Amino acid sequence: MTSTDGIRLGVVRGLQYGLVAKPGTFAPQARDLGAGLLRMFFYWSQLEPEPGRYDWTAVDAVLDQVDDDTELWFTLSAASTWGSTRSTDFLPGSPPVDPAAYEAMLRALVTHCAGRVRYWQCENEPSIPLFWGGTATEYLDLLTLFHRAVKGADPRADVVLGGCPPGVFSNPETPDEERDFFLQLIADGAYDVFDIHLYGDPYRIPATIDGIRTAMRSHGHEKPIMAGEYNGPLLLDYPEVLEHLSDVFSSGGMTPWHTLTTEDFRKGGLSPATAREAMKRLYARMSELPPNLQMFMTGCPPELEDRRHRINARELVVRNLLALSCGLRRTVCWQLGPETPEPPLPEDHLELLQLMFSKFVLMAYDGETLGIRHPSADAFADLAARLDGAESVRRVELPDHPDTYLFEVIRPGRPPLHVSWVRGAEQDIEWSSQGSSSPQ
Repeated sequence: MTSTDGIRLGVVRGLQYGLVAKPGTFAPQARDLGAGLLRMFFYWSQLEPEPGRYDWTAVDAVLDQVDDDTELWFTLSAASTWGSTRSTDFLPGSPPVDPAAYEAMLRALVTHCAGRVRYWQCENEPSIPLFWGGTATEYLDLLTLFHRAVKGADPRADVVLGGCPPGVFSNPETPDEERDFFLQLIADGAYDVFDIHLYGDPYRIPATIDGIRTAMRSHGHEKPIMAGEYNGPLLLDYPEVLEHLSDVFSSGGMTPWHTLTTEDFRKGGLSPATAREAMKRLYARMSELPPNLQMFMTGCPPELEDRRHRINARELVVRNLLALSCGLRRTVCWQLGPETPEPPLPEDHLELLQLMFSKFVLMAYDGETLGIRHPSADAFADLAARLDGAESVRRVELPDHPDTYLFEVIRPGRPPLHVSWVRGAEQDIEWSSQGSSSPQ
């Protein structure tokens, strides 16, 4: 189904739709933001809770609220309490004990969706043990099965390779084993589309995409690339905060899980008690911490909250324009909103993962309804409206001004759009069309 149709901006709903709470309404809110693509996560445990008993409740909740103009991207994890080699209902996915059983479930699911899902993805970031509990070779075996099942049930659908973390092809400090993992997938994998996750320094995006294409060409092919996740800034983008987090890191706050279950989320407290105590100590001295750390913390001063929102909104535009100018036509923002209206625990902010990622949500709940827009949601909606109907984005090189980024957006039937900003500055992004301009 891969084609040369126009640019689409998308959003990820989250990791746990219908898994820890009743499936809720979210597609109208995403559509109001201008999202033309929705990425969803589903788990074998959720889709086949017992051998031979399929449950499409969460899948149907998505299909029932999505119109024909919205593309769907389903990421599936082979995580099962009975069918996978690591027994869990959430993470990580792992090789099926009986591959035929997993393939039967997958064929039934794709058939049930009747061609309405454009992209089917086999696992997420499989080089990370939290998400995939197997080797690269075992992943390739699952991918071969996955590709066969999806194409057999819907030949027009595209199979997406498990998402690639951002530093694999651009950061020289990436461990060799993680790079080798994806080089093996590129060489031997049965897939139609490559998925790169664009976190970290946004100005590494062109080098990242070039590195992926170079790796593909070295194996005699070049397949489309999509950005299945992006957002920023990350807490760890600010080196000055690291010394203040050493207590949290050394207390087990970054300890990987062997398995992660839905019960872990229902009862809260994913981090060990020592890490939560370290987080309490961090919060107790919040006013003494660097502003670039405070702005990621729950309850930070309003001026720092506003500053992080401004940086977030700006980076949303920057990351998209850089990626689209490299030829990508699909980008998917992490993430639309919180997993549930209420966190599992009142002290959920003491989780390190909350500190690092919770402020990436575009929207918040108003009671039981996902209805409050953050500034990043408004930035997304504005960008989606400006890019509506766009066919291509081109960077205009300015050799005498290397820190000035200028882009031309071609929109058939509409005037070309020009976008510019200065790297390292926090001033407004400038937009112009037919001689008029407006700040972002």
